[in-house]
Amino acid sequence: MLKEKKALEILSKRGLTLAIAESCTGGELANRITNIPGSSQVFLLGIIAYSNQAKNRLLKIPKSVIQAKGAVSYETVKLLAVNIAKLSGAAIGMAITGIAGPTGGSKAKPIGTVLIALASDKKAIAQIFHFSGNRLQIKRMASEKALDMLLKFIG
Repeated sequence: MLKEKKALEILSKRGLTLAIAESCTGGELANRITNIPGSSQVFLLGIIAYSNQAKNRLLKIPKSVIQAKGAVSYETVKLLAVNIAKLSGAAIGMAITGIAGPTGGSKAKPIGTVLIALASDKKAIAQIFHFSGNRLQIKRMASEKALDMLLKFIG
């Protein structure tokens, strides 16, 4: 069974809703979820906050956090997950930010660095991953890992 289908079934069974804030994946995760019939019963909102301005304006990530820690940081990704849940009223907020390449990497945050977070009213978690491959492969691996994390979070 597809991971996204399994996640939606579990969320639906538990009466939980989901919202997603994506950056480097450009909506791939929301696309995968909405490809499943009946996803509208669970999935409330997806925002592709690609620019720092969008992260600040739409998802209320303080400019000071982005300047001090970066858009690709634990602090930013956790706030994205918490704030997308608040904005949408979803039980679970999910966020992905990272560097898909082929440019934009640094020594501290090389291409393939991706952070994923999940937040509910009880807890928030974030993990960092280092993927390799081209831009599309990194986006795909990030969405796969996000689904793995979601299944574990709700499991």
